[in-house]
Amino acid sequence: MAGSTLGQLFRVTNFGESHGPAIGCVIDGCPPGMALSAEDIQGELDRRRPGTSRHVTQRQEPDAVEILSGLYEGRTTGTPIALLIRNQDARSKDYTDIAQRFRPGHADYTYWNKYGIRDPRGGGRSSARLTAPTVAAGAVARKWLAERYGVRIRGCMTQLGEIAIPFESWDLVGQNPFFAANASVIPQLEAYMDQLRRDGDSVGARLVVQAEGVPVGWGEPLYDRLDADIAHAMMGLNAVKGVEIGAGMQSTVQRGSEHGDEITPDGFVADQAGGMLGGISSGQPISVALAIKPTSSIRTPRRSIDVERSPVMVQTLGRHDPCVGIRATPIAEALLALVLIDHALRHRAQCGDVAAPSVVDGGPAPIPGEAG
Repeated sequence: MAGSTLGQLFRVTNFGESHGPAIGCVIDGCPPGMALSAEDIQGELDRRRPGTSRHVTQRQEPDAVEILSGLYEGRTTGTPIALLIRNQDARSKDYTDIAQRFRPGHADYTYWNKYGIRDPRGGGRSSARLTAPTVAAGAVARKWLAERYGVRIRGCMTQLGEIAIPFESWDLVGQNPFFAANASVIPQLEAYMDQLRRDGDSVGARLVVQAEGVPVGWGEPLYDRLDADIAHAMMGLNAVKGVEIGAGMQSTVQRGSEHGDEITPDGFVADQAGGMLGGISSGQPISVALAIKPTSSIRTPRRSIDVERSPVMVQTLGRHDPCVGIRATPIAEALLALVLIDHALRHRAQCGDVAAPSVVDGGPAPIPGEAG
């Protein structure tokens, strides 16, 4: 299947199916000499894995990563790094009823029409289960970026359905199952999700992910712009229907005097541009917002067709996330890391490590979800 590889110099090829024996990825192009262990990766996988709260799918997967190659005496060798995650709690019988039917909003219909065959078990290749290898590869990228450049990547949920989540503190993100930077709104979010599960329905979400410490100069215009590659990667995440960089859609109602970030000897005054100008990193914090659609697999009966094009009603049983956005924050962080490390290596290949002739500090990051 084409389309399973992300990146040019730091290349990640993702493989497996939701109910296959295992999923994983092969990383090619990781710089040699970096200390790496399974523990460096496992922490990120634990943030994403299913079954961590009543608000997500109850599929119980330990997501224990195995490093099969690319290391010698605990350090990367520059050769391909193969990462394997074994599936241990697949229940394929839950999908018997939809093997010949297409779930509205899901990739069932398009996969079947494109390939003439599809794996209905858990969505097969189109399942969000395949984001686990992405998170594993992202953990490798994050470690290198942090050690080499001091880059810090973090994200949070800023809206669940119609409930906006005001930003309070990054310190709160790891203290709740929603990755919300707010403590007071958690009871409301929990009650909302409990009712949603009783209704047999689903809902979408909005996330923000940021990277601080990115040097000036990463990105390759015209067609490999850093922001374009970030958007490309984020749209590869299941259920993403929109990507905003910096002010995003809000920029349509801004004037140039507001949107163009002024520069002083002390740095940029604001970050409406989201950390990139002309497709090249500016040294400002990179800020990306994602719109996640509602989960397509729901218990509410809906109209569809079967493989014979006859009308049917589809009701999806089994274990599903009522909101896939709840576990998407670590995945979005990983995707941002993968794009950044690829562009860091591409910049070094063309320009070396020569410092920019004039550098200003990026200044503080804007509050997630706000324009500036």
